[in-house]
Amino acid sequence: MQAVIYARYSSDAQRQASIEDQTEVCRRYAERQGWQLARIYEDRALSGASAARPGYQALLADAERGLFDVVVVEALDRIGRRLADVAGLHDRLEFRRIALHAVNMGAITTMHVGLLGTMAQLYLSDLKDKTRRGQLGRVLQGRAAGGQAYGYRAVEGETGSRRIDEGEAAVVRRICKHFADGVSPRAIARKLNAEQVPGPNGRPWQDTTIRGQAERGTGILNNELYIGQLVWNRCSYIKDPRTGRRLSRPNPPEQWERIEVLELRIVEEALWDAVKHRQGALSFTVARDEGGQALNRAHRRRFLLSGLLICGICSGGYTIMGKDRYGCAAHRSKGTCGNDRTIGRQAIEGRVLDGLKQRLLAPDLFEEFARSYQEECNRLARDAVAGRTALEGRLAQVERKIASIIRAVEDGLYQPSMKARLGALEAEKARLVAELAAKADIPPVALHPNLPALYRKKVEELEAVLADAELGAEAMEAIRAMITRIVLAPGAAGGMEAVLEGDLAQILTICAGAERKNARLGGGRSGAVPVSQVSVVAGAGFEPATFRL
Repeated sequence: MQAVIYARYSSDAQRQASIEDQTEVCRRYAERQGWQLARIYEDRALSGASAARPGYQALLADAERGLFDVVVVEALDRIGRRLADVAGLHDRLEFRRIALHAVNMGAITTMHVGLLGTMAQLYLSDLKDKTRRGQLGRVLQGRAAGGQAYGYRAVEGETGSRRIDEGEAAVVRRICKHFADGVSPRAIARKLNAEQVPGPNGRPWQDTTIRGQAERGTGILNNELYIGQLVWNRCSYIKDPRTGRRLSRPNPPEQWERIEVLELRIVEEALWDAVKHRQGALSFTVARDEGGQALNRAHRRRFLLSGLLICGICSGGYTIMGKDRYGCAAHRSKGTCGNDRTIGRQAIEGRVLDGLKQRLLAPDLFEEFARSYQEECNRLARDAVAGRTALEGRLAQVERKIASIIRAVEDGLYQPSMKARLGALEAEKARLVAELAAKADIPPVALHPNLPALYRKKVEELEAVLADAELGAEAMEAIRAMITRIVLAPGAAGGMEAVLEGDLAQILTICAGAERKNARLGGGRSGAVPVSQVSVVAGAGFEPATFRL
């Protein structure tokens, strides 16, 4: 008889040596039965609430291949804490004519599986209830049920008690103030990381750490403990029996436990209300598309120009009306706007992308950029060399003066004024040495001769990149960040006029200006499309260009 041993211990206060202890007991049991030990399967610090354990899965796979005759465990609950897992293993082993033995019970029969498997699952359920009861007791006393929130420190010797960490509390208030003022979580995270402000548990900041999920109370912007409200039981936690992953599910608000702990307040009510107001304003565009349909809580917008299209008649939003067609929302929902024109999503996106490709692919423009860029880099390199030469000359002059004073002292010509002069020269020498060390040599730049061709290929692939699930999201965000808005209005000839505003319009305007200049000088592209209108409109502290698509 070929026997194998399965050993497991959970992570709940059990020792690493538990595996070795179980193995030794099972080995002696197998020896008494006269079986030959073939293999040991083990799972360390893994709960029996899930079958997704490497050692257990290897045991099942080898059982299907018939590699052994009997499985030995210390007790049946080592197989698992769920009746379904224990019964499933027993059925599979019985089908393969493989015996199952427990050291404390002997051969396991169907009766053992039913009784002991049920007891193991009841143990899990009872343990869960007792844990929740203990957490509820702590919460009702104003103490944390578990975990450490950013901005607080545990009070030593008092389970669940917290005190405010003033340094982290200041960061929490700063994050809330920035967000209420209109700064995005991503921009806040980048700023904090640039300033090397440690995030929770010392990790770098991420936008998800800040924004979290409002319905689950996660993230800096959703933790009501910052306003002195301890909220417990927002979510229920359950393990997926197939994967063993712990999943959370939001509970309805009537099941929440809310306790007032004003001594832990960090953020004032007015600032918190401002944060909640901005979250409410953003929740529609983040969680739903323009037609009001849920996006499964997607964090990114669905289409390239979602939320950027504006009606040129009423200044309201252009939203999705049907399958991939944009129209004036005020005209459809309120009837207050006479703009009944719609435009296909692919059509307006194509006009933006065509503008990018046509303008950015001008060969003369790119060659001018490459030439100017190389000349500027080489000029900076020459200036750096000249500056370094000047510093080295001045350093040599100072060193000669120091040497002259030292020789004079050695020759007996010492004067009291020499001491002060020598000190000043030594200080200047140290400064010059430091400046030289800080000036790194800038090598001349030589652009690759195939760079224009590579650039052309990348721009031509722009639409393909946007269609890629992985790269497209980042490319979409990069393009969207350069667009303030696109104003759509009925055209005189029955079409749709589109005017682009924002940084992207400035880029296209510059490209178009260079294109016209080259055409006047006889160096323009043949068949270049002229720009019918380019203008500059005044803005709040800046002048964003507008570009007719």
